Amino acid sequence: MPRHLDLSRKNGRLIGLLTLVVAVALVATGIWWFVSIPAPSDATGTAATANTATSASTPAKVGTTAPTQVPASSPSPSPTASAPAINPVTGRVDTLDGLVPDYVLPPIEGGLAPVLTKVPTEQKVVFLTIDDGAVKRESDLALLEQNGIKASLFLAHAFIAENAQFFKKYTAAGHLIEDHTMTHNLGFIRLSYEEQKAEICGMADFEEQQYGRRPVFFRPPGGPYTQATRQAVAACGLKAIIDWESKANAGGMDYQVGAALRPGDIVLMHFRPEFPADLAAFMKAQKAAGLKVVLLEDYLATK
Repeated sequence: MPRHLDLSRKNGRLIGLLTLVVAVALVATGIWWFVSIPAPSDATGTAATANTATSASTPAKVGTTAPTQVPASSPSPSPTASAPAINPVTGRVDTLDGLVPDYVLPPIEGGLAPVLTKVPTEQKVVFLTIDDGAVKRESDLALLEQNGIKASLFLAHAFIAENAQFFKKYTAAGHLIEDHTMTHNLGFIRLSYEEQKAEICGMADFEEQQYGRRPVFFRPPGGPYTQATRQAVAACGLKAIIDWESKANAGGMDYQVGAALRPGDIVLMHFRPEFPADLAAFMKAQKAAGLKVVLLEDYLATK
């Protein structure tokens, strides 16, 4: 073969080889450029290509135009509990629950305090009063609170003097303390006017000092009273004598009138070992009669 033809073929192969190398280099360069260039982004800066499926399942970042995702399980805000109603007359949490009393406590007339054995009303209310204070158990207070019952406590100095602080738990829970004399003398009506007055005023002073509230009601030991008693009650600054016609006693109910609780009844109980059974008997009778237990002082609008 002529030499120039052989050289021409060799040169052609060399040129082809160089062209192939250049082509491979260009292809490699193009791949690198394509990979290294960032993927196009939308106006918010989030990836708009392969990451779209992933980003759809994640919360939008601050500054994006996507709506805020609220988890389906997010709890709704709980409503604010309303504060207990305060009676503007007494300044206490009101047990009347919107009830407007239809009876007004009579004023002191002729220097004599009025006497109530029941409240003359047809409204479906009943009043619980608890006497003495000899037995002191936190479980008794717990029973009253569990059943939503507020009571008027007629306490005698002879029964509470050694631990008067105990009954601050009752006042803190909304129960009120009233006057039941210093000595709980069952012959109270045989005492002179001055002796009765000393018994009533002495206990009123003691309770005001201990509990920060002067009592407004008085209950004679055993229940009986005289004109001298009514006069002494008024002289000590109290508003009425409170007796009863119904009593929870020995796990049952005793009635002076009728055979069931009536609207306006004032019920007598005692702080005794049988307190739980007596309270159960009262509540059974109260529910059977369809009556609401209301604090006597609230119904009579006394502070």
